Amino acid sequence: MPTREKRILYAVLFNVSLTILEIIGGFWTNSLAILSDALHDFGDSIALGSSWVLERKARKIPDKVRTYGYQRLSLFSALVLVAGSLIIFFQSIPRFFNPQLVDASGMFGLAVIGILLNGFGVILLKKGQSLNEKVLSWHLSEDVLGWIAILFGSVGIYFWDLYILDPIMTLGLTIFILYNVLKNLRETVNILLQGVPRHISLVEVKKDLLGIREVLGIHDVHIWSLEGETDIFTGHLIIETEDFGTLDKIRNKIKMVLLKHHIEHSTIELERKGFCSGFECTD
Repeated sequence: MPTREKRILYAVLFNVSLTILEIIGGFWTNSLAILSDALHDFGDSIALGSSWVLERKARKIPDKVRTYGYQRLSLFSALVLVAGSLIIFFQSIPRFFNPQLVDASGMFGLAVIGILLNGFGVILLKKGQSLNEKVLSWHLSEDVLGWIAILFGSVGIYFWDLYILDPIMTLGLTIFILYNVLKNLRETVNILLQGVPRHISLVEVKKDLLGIREVLGIHDVHIWSLEGETDIFTGHLIIETEDFGTLDKIRNKIKMVLLKHHIEHSTIELERKGFCSGFECTD
C-alpha cells in the first residue's frame, strides 16, 4: 500500500476510535456538546474514509477513457469538508443561546485524549504533499483546535461556571476553520480550471526556457496540476537547428529546466524558425 494511503488510513482509525470514545464519554459526562462533537467526528471519519477510498482509486492506472488516471478523485473531499464546516457553524448558534450543563472534569480528560489522538493524525498527514492530505490535515486541525476550546471551556466551567464559554469558542473556531477550508477549496477550483499552480511562476519558467542558447522563442505554453502534486507542462519552442542529434540534446536541456520548477510531466513541440503550428505564434 502506498505511504500516502497508509497515512490517511491511520488517520481514519484514530478518528473512529475517538468517535467511539466521545460517544461513551458524552453519556458519562452528560454533555450534549461532546455528543454533538462525537457526531461531528463521525462525519470526519466518513470524510477521511471516503478520502482513503478515493486515494486508492486515484492510484489506478490510466485506461482507454481516462488517460490521466483517477488522481483528481481526491479533490472532491474538499467539498465534503466545506459542507461539514457549515453544518458545525449552524449547530453552534443554538448552543450559544442555550449553553449545556456538562461535567467539566470529564470534559477536561476527554479533551486531553482528543488533542493527543487528533494531533497524531495531523502530524501523519502533514508529511504528505497532495492537496487531499493538506485538506484532511486542516480538517483534523479543526478537531485539535476544537478540543483545545473544550479544554479551556472545561476549566472556565469548573472554576467559574461559565457555561457560555463552550458555544462562544466553538463559534469562533468554526469561523476560523471554515476560512482555512475555503482557502483550500480555492486551490481546488484552480486545479479544476487548470490554472498555473501557486508554487510555479509562468514568467520564470518562460525566462529560463528562453535562457537556453538554442531556444529562439516560445508560445502556446500551458502549466497546470493534475491533483495538486503532479505538475504538467505543454508548449511550443522555436529552435535554430533541425539536426536530430542536436534536437535530443535541446530536449534534454528543456526537461532539466522544467525539473528545476518541479515539473516532471511535459509535452514539448519543437519548431524551426519561421514555422508555427500553435494558436499563439507572436511570442
